[in-house]
Amino acid sequence: MGQLKTLQALCLILSLLLLTTTTTTADDSDVMSKLAESLKNAPKDWSTGKTYCYWEGIKCVENRVTSINLASKSLSGSLPSNLNSLTQLTTLSLQSNSLSGLFPSLANLSFLQEIYLDTNNFTSIPSGCFQGLSSLQVLSMSQNINLDPWVFPIELTQASSLVTLAAGNANLYGSLPDIFDSFPNLQNLRLSYNNFSGFLPKSFSGSGIQNLWLNNQQFGLSGTIEVLSNMTQLNQVWLHKNQFTGPIPDISKCKTLFDLQLRDNLLTGIVPATLMSSTAIQNVSLDNNKLQGPQPVFGSNVRATFEGTNSFCLTKPGPCDPQVNTLLEVAGALGYPILLAGSWEGNNACDRWSFIVCDTQGKVITVNFENKHFTGIISPAFANLTSLKNLVLKNNNLTGSMPASLLTLQQLQLLDVSNNNLFGEIPKFPDTVKLITTGNVLIGTTPSSGGGGGGTPSGSGSNGTTPNGTPAPASGGSSVSPGMIAGIVIAVVIFFVVVLFVSIKCYASKKHGKFGRVDNPMNGIEIAKSDVMSSANGYNGVQSDLHSQSSGDLHVFEGGNVAISIHVLRDVTNNFSEDNILGRGGFGVVYKGELHDGTKIAVKRMESVAVGTKGLNEFQAEIAVLTKVRHRHLVALLGYCINGNERLLVYEYMPQGTLTQHLFDWREIGVPPLTWKQRVTIALDVARGVEYLHSLAQQSFIHRDLKPSNILLGDDMRAKVADFGLVKNAPDGKYSVETRLAGTFGYLAPEYAATGRVTTKVDVYAFGVVLMELMSGRKALDDTMPDERSHLVSWFRRVLVNKENIPKAIDQTLDPDEETMGSIYKVAELAGHCTAREPYQRPDMGHAVNILGPLVEHWKPTTNEEEENSGIDLHMSLPQALQRWQANEGTSRMFDDLSYSQTQSSIPSKPSGFADSFDSMDCR
Repeated sequence: MGQLKTLQALCLILSLLLLTTTTTTADDSDVMSKLAESLKNAPKDWSTGKTYCYWEGIKCVENRVTSINLASKSLSGSLPSNLNSLTQLTTLSLQSNSLSGLFPSLANLSFLQEIYLDTNNFTSIPSGCFQGLSSLQVLSMSQNINLDPWVFPIELTQASSLVTLAAGNANLYGSLPDIFDSFPNLQNLRLSYNNFSGFLPKSFSGSGIQNLWLNNQQFGLSGTIEVLSNMTQLNQVWLHKNQFTGPIPDISKCKTLFDLQLRDNLLTGIVPATLMSSTAIQNVSLDNNKLQGPQPVFGSNVRATFEGTNSFCLTKPGPCDPQVNTLLEVAGALGYPILLAGSWEGNNACDRWSFIVCDTQGKVITVNFENKHFTGIISPAFANLTSLKNLVLKNNNLTGSMPASLLTLQQLQLLDVSNNNLFGEIPKFPDTVKLITTGNVLIGTTPSSGGGGGGTPSGSGSNGTTPNGTPAPASGGSSVSPGMIAGIVIAVVIFFVVVLFVSIKCYASKKHGKFGRVDNPMNGIEIAKSDVMSSANGYNGVQSDLHSQSSGDLHVFEGGNVAISIHVLRDVTNNFSEDNILGRGGFGVVYKGELHDGTKIAVKRMESVAVGTKGLNEFQAEIAVLTKVRHRHLVALLGYCINGNERLLVYEYMPQGTLTQHLFDWREIGVPPLTWKQRVTIALDVARGVEYLHSLAQQSFIHRDLKPSNILLGDDMRAKVADFGLVKNAPDGKYSVETRLAGTFGYLAPEYAATGRVTTKVDVYAFGVVLMELMSGRKALDDTMPDERSHLVSWFRRVLVNKENIPKAIDQTLDPDEETMGSIYKVAELAGHCTAREPYQRPDMGHAVNILGPLVEHWKPTTNEEEENSGIDLHMSLPQALQRWQANEGTSRMFDDLSYSQTQSSIPSKPSGFADSFDSMDCR
């Protein structure tokens, strides 16, 4: 009887397994059918009646899809939302196509090992997209430049087998989370051309990362790069074009590091001897930092560059002056502060070095670091300044003890170390020295070590017990009881029963499809490319045109932004002809220009005012920031010109003009009125652009001037916010009130007039006004209307009291049907929330994106086909093309092959952190 029951049980289990297999196969059939429907330009045999396992690019095992490989097949369309129902999928290769829409959710595909989705047009990342990818080894999704801003997915920590993570130029922002100890197999981390900020994670230390690409972050990663010294497996490091500070670390442990790109940062200090003597290094760039000390000397087999803004003591190899060496050693004890690197240039410490005073014989007699916020220790090297009389170190954050070597300074008269964090014994100076040590609470004491050597570790007793006296579990043992195991088994059985029931119900309502396959899938891999920015031709002739016309050198910024000669701008605008005027604003006139290859630009010629050196420096500092701001819904600043007191800005040209013209003046310019679909799409574009600017709030005060006249339209009627700027260094805190926002009454929130603070909630209010204008076809302020209707927000609020009033209040050119009215009601409700009187009652821009996004999901524009082999869409806007083009930037081709071969062998509702306000004292 017992054997019979056992046999019956086995038969039942077998039946369940067969049913489960049948239903999951049906799931694959349904997914593949939806995939065929959603893709455009799918392979021909996908529609010939073959079953999906015999389609081109598809591999199956026992009728389960295991591989989809359609790389570089000119595909467009989108991917189905249930793609992650292909539970046996191991490889997904769809790179180098034109797929759009949501990035596919891949959650819980526990067998998935390789994902290649680079160079597509996906627009956003769904929440939890990378959850449960326990077998993942390669995630490659670079060059998805249309993605909405998103943060690093923490759920990837479940992919402990990850070897390659490539997400360059994918609109990532925020900090790099300190989670990289969760990836013990990670070798390739490629996150260039994003908007990461903050410090390098401590968990990089001791990792197995070989290729680290973090170059060209829009505002720049910061802090030191000391963590590199413990990344002993490094082969290639690209950290160029960031904001890293401090010295280059000792890389003597990095025995295989051959390519080190550190140019265009704020690194200070002396180039370490271990870098110059490394036998592995072949390529190193140190240009445009603030490096000090003697000019470095590398071996003849090393391609090394260190030109630009560095502060080497000599213009050729050779030792520095002894006093310079001593002061650099002093700076080293402070971590080589950027404040010192900016002025300690040349080989003479008495030649205008900040905080240094010398006597007539050229000897340093005073060093004054008062109130400089320096950290670190007091260097014993001060003793080498034998003529030193005054050493002032008060009001800093120095720690450690006072070095006894200072007692050898025979000329010392004043030593002020007050208000630091010093400890230890105070050396016994002679009575001739005025010693001030107040404000160092630990001075004269020796701090404890915090639990000396030989003690037991905190957290366990010496006899193997925990702090509360209970026995500690043995190392490597298990604390799981039999009861827990039984519970887990029961839970698993219940789960499978539920899944089986749901699968059977779904199977009854699904159709069977017909499908096919091909062998030899090509798995993509991101390869290092040459530094195209050094090409003389540039993209579309823009660089070559500007170079050929400029009377002087061009200062090239990231993204192709340049300082342009006034002669070029006069030439391309026909000497600022009246016929080329695009518009007039509070800051001057905007002209249309055309380069010699036909590329069109917009040139804003601002009113000439006399400005001093400070004003010029502020203008250049603002340009340096704004040229890095890149988003598909922001008009890109391409360059600038300073001609005497005249200031000119060069932007990408938007051929369809302003939203004002199409919304209020469409009859005068001879175009049809905007449809409701166009209006909602424009609103979504603006919301996404402003949401991106809000994401930059923690680094800079970016102001948005949200009016229809500052929303420009491209050929496809997609919108870009045109008037935004960095507000900083306002002398009275009201600069933006008096200038930036002059004439925008009607778009300003009520609290703005009383506080004068530009906040994210003020932006949301202005956006709500724009929504009201889009719905009503009326201006925010209209003096031709009766007083009770002249102010749009007040009037529209009264309309919103009764939903039945809305159809009468909308622009009558819309002539909406029932479906359109449904979306109008939603937008009207959003506009009301955005213009709430109290700031806390208004949503953020992420909420606006979430409301508007679904309304336009099925109105997406078609994607232009890219030029074959070039990777550049010649119908892109200029900054998008430049961004795609600049993504090729790297090192010389000789390193491409090496990097490629090394990498090949190694393969086995709103974003958080958005600030709610900005203080107007953050200035312009």
